[in-house]
Amino acid sequence: MVSNFLKNGTNFFKQKQENILSAAAVIALMMLASRFLGLLRDRLLASYFGASADLDVYFAAFRLPDILFQLIIMGALSAAFIPVFSEYLSRGKEKEAFAITNSVLNASFLVFGALAGLIFIFAYPLGKLIAPGLAPWQIDKMVVLTRLMLLGQFFLIASNFLTGVLQSFQRFLVPAVAPLMYNLGIIAGIVILSPGLGIYGPTLGVILGSFLHFIIQVPLIYAFGFRYAAKLDLGHQGVKEVIRLMLPRIFGLAVSQIDPTVDVILASLLGAGSISVFNLALHLQSLPVGVFAFAIGTAALPSLAKEYTEKNLDKFKQIFLDSFHQILFLTVPASVFLLVLRLPIVRLVLGTGKFDWASTLSTALTLGLFSLSICAQSLVHVLARAFYALHNTKTPVVVSLISVGINVVAALILFHTRLEVAGLALAASLANFVNAGLLLYILDKKVGGFERKKLILPATKIFTAATIMGLVTYLPVKILDQVFIDTSYVANLLVLTLLVSSFGLMTYIFLAYLFDLKELRILIDILKRIRNWPSIFFKLKDEEAIKEKIIEGSEHDA
Repeated sequence: MVSNFLKNGTNFFKQKQENILSAAAVIALMMLASRFLGLLRDRLLASYFGASADLDVYFAAFRLPDILFQLIIMGALSAAFIPVFSEYLSRGKEKEAFAITNSVLNASFLVFGALAGLIFIFAYPLGKLIAPGLAPWQIDKMVVLTRLMLLGQFFLIASNFLTGVLQSFQRFLVPAVAPLMYNLGIIAGIVILSPGLGIYGPTLGVILGSFLHFIIQVPLIYAFGFRYAAKLDLGHQGVKEVIRLMLPRIFGLAVSQIDPTVDVILASLLGAGSISVFNLALHLQSLPVGVFAFAIGTAALPSLAKEYTEKNLDKFKQIFLDSFHQILFLTVPASVFLLVLRLPIVRLVLGTGKFDWASTLSTALTLGLFSLSICAQSLVHVLARAFYALHNTKTPVVVSLISVGINVVAALILFHTRLEVAGLALAASLANFVNAGLLLYILDKKVGGFERKKLILPATKIFTAATIMGLVTYLPVKILDQVFIDTSYVANLLVLTLLVSSFGLMTYIFLAYLFDLKELRILIDILKRIRNWPSIFFKLKDEEAIKEKIIEGSEHDA
């Protein structure tokens, strides 16, 4: 019995997700768990430190290591490595694909080592440049935290390459579990180390979480035959293709890092707690983006790349449209919920310990303005991946340049208004809409045009349903809050939020059913299959049976 349990468990983690929405369901489920752990992490940070000078230092210290991570990993993986690796796999050249992996990974280590060394040496002047509003003692502490976080980035670089390989094999479960381990590491640092070490506690937790993110993927990647080798073959055709694809992407990402860096600079000038407020609101609004958009975009990329390689443009367009509308179906109502319920959500998630009422109000306003563009942020994920599948990394770079310019100019203008830190969120929302709109327009031209009815009609129905949902949610909030329920108590506030959000959700589902939205049927089908996973885990005896059970009846989803 025990041996069967272990065998079935191993098969469960090794199973192949061949259908985009089946893979997206796996990713979304794990991302949802990870994001909720992220909310718990932020709640603990708010409780232990409040929107304080120390927490400002912690968030500001992430800026330099995160820039390095974004340039090396995000530039290499999604835009360049996964399409090339997938292409070699589709040709049956698995050993050659692994050789490319080692070369690109080792090149990344070398580049990271050189840049990390420079950041380590010049951390103090760079810290003053990035957060000019921080006091000298804060800069000193920021330097130490930045240097510690650089160690964690080493593990994340290795880990994300393993993620790329596993996703190319269409194994999404273990890579999706890795972010849970990352957040658990930080939470452990806060709870166990912060009482004695202060803000150094979560920083050490970042290192622990990065290591856990890496180590959990090692057994599965080993089972697929990958062996690390200290080899670097920059002359290999596949490696050169990865480099060719990633160079413009790295440039685009370097440009995109201007936005968050400018946000930190401006927020540091607004006084203690402003960087914390901005980042906490940013994390809250990123929940639906991470759970839905990242999941669907990540799952769609290998299939989009496959259809392009096989010159099947009609299937490519259908996969993109399905992913596009499914993202809208899930993120537009999420955006409305966060906008209408921004204050109770912030109070429930962050309103504890040292997080005071003034910080709550400021974070809620910032969250509301961020939430306006959740659907646009989400669509950029799948739009950019559609271009990557076409082996076109230049277009997203050009569009990113335009949106960055808009964001910076708008931030500089709104920074001087009464909105203060919330103005930075409004600037980001404006830029996100421009980014998504331009990418969609250009992609439409690149693929010979999407059928207008198939593109516009489902989107119109979704926005109509979400707008009505927002109206019927807003009114009960005002009536119940002011007349029937005393929301000064957490239990009452929770009841209010659950009541009105449930009512709004039922309204949205009813309207989606009334409008005959295909996305609702797909979602229900996925939920039914997720419900059957416990029996699959314990009873089925081999990978093929598991795969058959999960994807049964799902051919129409893609």
